[in-house]
Amino acid sequence: MVEMVIDVRGLTKTFESPKTGLVTALDAVDLTVPRGTVLGLLGHNGAGKTTLVNVLSTLTPPTSGSASVAGHDVVTEAAAVRARIGLTGQFATLDEGITGRDNLVLLARLYGASRRQAAERAAELLAAFDLTKAADRPARGYSGGMRRRLDLAACLVAGPEVIFLDEPTTGLDPGSRRAVWAMVESLVAHGSTVLLTTQYLEEADRLADAIVVLAGGRVVARGSAAQLKRELGQCSVTTELASGSDVDAALGALRRAGLSPVADSLAIMTPVATSAGVTAVVRALDSAGAEVTAVRFAEPSLDDVYLHLTPADARR
Repeated sequence: MVEMVIDVRGLTKTFESPKTGLVTALDAVDLTVPRGTVLGLLGHNGAGKTTLVNVLSTLTPPTSGSASVAGHDVVTEAAAVRARIGLTGQFATLDEGITGRDNLVLLARLYGASRRQAAERAAELLAAFDLTKAADRPARGYSGGMRRRLDLAACLVAGPEVIFLDEPTTGLDPGSRRAVWAMVESLVAHGSTVLLTTQYLEEADRLADAIVVLAGGRVVARGSAAQLKRELGQCSVTTELASGSDVDAALGALRRAGLSPVADSLAIMTPVATSAGVTAVVRALDSAGAEVTAVRFAEPSLDDVYLHLTPADARR
């Protein structure tokens, strides 16, 4: 039987706002995360992602519903939950006036490690996150990518079972972002369970075993990236024609084949149900005598899924 390390049932969180009155940040949210997997939590700004992380990490209590992490209730067993989690927020929480090594040693000592244990754990994490050469420099001199790596190392000092990563790669350059992805993959390979909030669709596509999409505090979709893409069902075949004189005949042939093509200059995009639709498109164009210079088949992306599920005004 699969163990659910995070189990959320009917979780609701409301706030009183002096401007708008009662605000519902989370509205009857249900989700589970099996051990040793990554749940990608997607949503626009204000969708409720950070609020959910704050509830699960015991930083704020829920208004109603229940949630447990590593088998412990986030309200009645908050101390036990905190002993089993690591949290990295959207902004690095480091003491910039001390070295990277001293940041990690300090945290290890606060968790109860001896001086020797703290020094060993710091050295181990600095090596794992490729920070050994910069270990004895003040953190204020670190680049954005180095700070984020140090912040991730800090959340692992106590060897947590469950790791919450709230938009961990926001503001990083592509190279640093991919380095963080590799680190997350390594953590999961060694048995960690991760809840990852992100606005980078490529990030969720690469890292997440399952995805939950939030909009307005509600779960609007859930499943693997592949499942969500299949449900959208918007595969397409794009063909490039050699001559503009072929476009009308090509469109007519495609429509007679029961397809719904859209032309943009010499390119024709035709939605299809599966990759088998490529054959139908090519046959139709061949029957029209159209000269094709290129054919591209594309499955729906996670970006397409997100745009389809999330109201336009919420993405602003």
